[in-house]
Order: sequence, then C-alpha cells, then structure tokens
Amino acid sequence: MKLSLCTISFRHQLISFGDIVRFAGQHRFDGIELWGAHALHLYEREREEALAQLGVMRSNSLAVSMISDYIDIGGSADRQASLEKGGRLADMARWFGARRIRIFAGTKASNEMTDEERADCVRLIRDLCEGCAGKGVELLVETHPGTLADTLASTVRLIHEVEHESLGINLDFLHLWESGTDPVKAFRELEPWARHFHLKNISSADKLDVFLPHHVYAAGASRDGIVPLGEGAIDYAPVLQQIADTEWFGSLEWFGHDPCGVLAAESARLQRIRGEAGRHTEPVR
Repeated sequence: MKLSLCTISFRHQLISFGDIVRFAGQHRFDGIELWGAHALHLYEREREEALAQLGVMRSNSLAVSMISDYIDIGGSADRQASLEKGGRLADMARWFGARRIRIFAGTKASNEMTDEERADCVRLIRDLCEGCAGKGVELLVETHPGTLADTLASTVRLIHEVEHESLGINLDFLHLWESGTDPVKAFRELEPWARHFHLKNISSADKLDVFLPHHVYAAGASRDGIVPLGEGAIDYAPVLQQIADTEWFGSLEWFGHDPCGVLAAESARLQRIRGEAGRHTEPVR
C-alpha cells in the first residue's frame, strides 16, 4: 500500500498547494489526494503554480493519487450535465497525472431507493464509466452511508449491475464498519474491485454524526470523536495487515484539528507498521 494525504484535511486553512507538497515529501507520503474543489481551483486559476508543483512532486516520487469530487446521479439528476461533469473531471485527472476520480453513488440510502431509481443510477454510473474509459481514467464509487454503496451487499450488487471494467471501489473502512460489516470481511469481498482506501477512525459509534456532510464541512463545528487510526473503535491492525501488500493508495482522511501535526504522526506510525521507513515505494504510473 502507498500512503497519501487528502487536501480536504486543509479545507479550513490558508495553506498553499506548494506547502502541502513540501509537507507530503517531508513526511514520506507517496501521494496527494486532491479534493475536487481544490483541484478545480488549481486547474483553472493557478495552473502555472500547479504545473511547477507537479514537477516537484514527480522529482520526489509523489503522485496525485485521486481526485475526489461529486457528480449528481440521483433520480432528479440532469443526465447530460452529469456526463459533462464526468468528462471534465476525467480530463482534469489526466492533467494532474491521476488515474482515478471518486464519486458517491447518489444521495439516497440503498434501502430507500425504488427499483426504478436504482436502475436509473446504475445506467448513469455505467455511462460515466464509459466516458472515463475513453480517457484512460477509472471511476471509483465510495462506500458511504446514504448512497447505493452504503452496505457491503448493496455495493457488491452495484458492481455487478454496472458491470464495467472502469468501475472501482474507494473502500472507506469506517463507513462499512458503520453499517455493521467487519472491515476485514469488507476488504476480502471487495478486493477484486478496490482501487483506493480511505482510512479514518472514531472514538465510539455514538460519535459517528461528526462525519455527516453538513457537520464535517462546517468550519466551526465540533470535531469530538475524530481520533487517529490507532486510538479509535475500529481495530486497524488487521486491516493494515490485509492491505499492506496491495499496490493501491490508502489516504489518511483526517477531518479533525491540527492536520499537519496529526498527519505527520500518523505517517510516521504507518511507515513503521508497513516496514518501509527510510524508502519510498514507486507510485503506479
């Protein structure tokens, strides 16, 4: 496994892309996962600076591991607008040298969707995959509550319904644990399609509301319950053992306070665990 940080961790701080690149290199990360809003700003408003920093990344064996964004695929989605956004994201991913973009599979829980609504979402995801395939990019659906990938069973069903080689899974272990699935079991069943991992933890299940979108994106909201990987309710030791030999990126998705301090400590800890202190693993090109 290669380790990346997420620029979304710095969503409430005034910090430049160059500072993030330097931080990632100093703390032995292998890549940077770009939040869609940040990627778009760099692509449209700071292209010259972004190109310079991408050069710095390459010289330090750092890669853009993924662009994480959102595409409306719900029943009321403007299909053409969604497909056009998918195409723009794929173009942007290629410009950054990334091979993957991440989306959510709708905004409604799988058990609340009618068969017709589910079929509409599946068709749109398949068409998005087709568009991404033409640009050499994979479309990853994240396991996440309130979507068609909110449980292990619904995620596996979705994969078989879409049935496209460019579809992959961004496996967020906490969110499948939230649904009642053992994280190791989730990995074993989704391993053929897992192309990226999100790593985060929570102090206890009764604190999970801290990750609700309207809460986690609010600058002044409480971060109570968000803890480092080794301090939470999920035992990450067997998870890390399972994914250690994979070729995919695992992103430390930190939403709490002091991202620089926590990410530096987490990286050092994971370097020791994966036995790779002192050297980089070459990123997949």
